[in-house]
Amino acid sequence: MNAVPSATARSGAAGAAVFPDSNSRSYRYFEPKGRRATHYEDVTVDVQPDPERYLLQDWIISFPNGKGAYTKDNTAALSSNWHAFRAPDQEWERTHYQRQSKIESMVQSVIANGRKSGATKLFNKAWVKILQNHLGAWKHAEFGLATALMQAQRYGYTQMINNAMLTNSSYKYRLAQDITLYLAEIGMDIPGFDDTAGKRTWLEDNGWQGTREAIESIMGSTDYLEQYFATNIVFEPLVGELFRSNFLMQVASPNGDFITPSVMSAAEADYERNLANAIDLFHLLVTDQNHAAHNKELFQGWLGKHVGLANKAAAGLQPIWSQPHSKPVQYADAREQSVERIKKILGELGLALPKE
Repeated sequence: MNAVPSATARSGAAGAAVFPDSNSRSYRYFEPKGRRATHYEDVTVDVQPDPERYLLQDWIISFPNGKGAYTKDNTAALSSNWHAFRAPDQEWERTHYQRQSKIESMVQSVIANGRKSGATKLFNKAWVKILQNHLGAWKHAEFGLATALMQAQRYGYTQMINNAMLTNSSYKYRLAQDITLYLAEIGMDIPGFDDTAGKRTWLEDNGWQGTREAIESIMGSTDYLEQYFATNIVFEPLVGELFRSNFLMQVASPNGDFITPSVMSAAEADYERNLANAIDLFHLLVTDQNHAAHNKELFQGWLGKHVGLANKAAAGLQPIWSQPHSKPVQYADAREQSVERIKKILGELGLALPKE
């Protein structure tokens, strides 16, 4: 009698292993999170193959060192089931393109209508300098984070994790592009506007060097989950929202600018989606039945590294709050809000904010 192949056997053919719907005509390879699988799950879960799930063949593509296309040691975090994560925003290719298209249409409409009505003539002169120099510098921050997340998504062990990182990256590339186009367009209506000043500010202004250091540290990490964690759990609340929400969107209109808040508003909605995805993923890891203690210790180490850099970045931006003619928001109040924000985020993960 021929022996039945064991589950550890390797084969060039798919199949032969048991999966949830092996005895059903639906042929679904995964257990849905709810009673029924969503469209997002159908087009995302197990699209990226895993030799440990249901199939007997090894990775179709391997590197010269013998590693497969995706390996669990691309991050120091550990999980009992990397496939458990489902992004709360349920975003996949079609819905992502649809949302990006709607945002772009809104942004371009706001800019066009603002220019047509002569809104830039109402901008306070000091505010024009802030847009020219500091909003112009901020687009480089968004581009840097987008590049880090684009790198990170290559190494995620599942398609669900990769999708969340890739959409996050795409949002930031879109915002960097929106800022570039916005400044170029309003610059045509403002005499003497220098749309190259943002790059000089980013590279040479002492106040921005802490932000550069924080972002370059994220970009330089070799752990993809550290990059995702540092971006959404640390940098965004301590620096991103501090500058976008608690400065640009609060100070613009008192200085005669009703266009910039509309252009930047999409970025705040983007972050809420990205944050929800990130919290769900890291919550799974800090409550993992086998690896919770390891992951908490790891994440606290990441906090120790990146919170200090983000605090330095935030402190460097403080002088910008004193530059507008009208100052409805004080830096100290904005900073207090950002610290409370990160404390709430960390509270959901059972983590503690390192002392300054």
